[in-house]
Amino acid sequence: MSSKTKKILGIVLGALAIVILIGGMIAAWLIFGAKPQAGEKEITIEVINSADESVLYELNTDAEFLRQAMDEADGLTYEGEEGAYGLMITTVNGEQAIYEENGAYWSFYVNGEYCNYGIDEQPVADGDAFVIEYAQ
Repeated sequence: MSSKTKKILGIVLGALAIVILIGGMIAAWLIFGAKPQAGEKEITIEVINSADESVLYELNTDAEFLRQAMDEADGLTYEGEEGAYGLMITTVNGEQAIYEENGAYWSFYVNGEYCNYGIDEQPVADGDAFVIEYAQ
């Protein structure tokens, strides 16, 4: 086998390996990725500010993801910056938590566990209890 043939074979095998790897990653995401729940749900969203004061929002919602539910929570306000991973929350109910400025950030929890996704991809299920907490 000539060196040119070996080189072409190596490129083809490398490209095939990349296609198989990407296919495996897509399959894993489809199997294990965030899955929203359709239909009406009862959830809570609790906001804990830097003074450890808490505000509880109780919702009946059809939202499939946390950001949609936050938009529906009467009185809950938030701001942030869109980035490669979705919206990065910097302000909740008027209080800023910007890591680069004050070493603080907003932590998101669902049912006592740290959220695995950003608010645009965090699924909402019936009975979920979300906490948005100022952290430093």
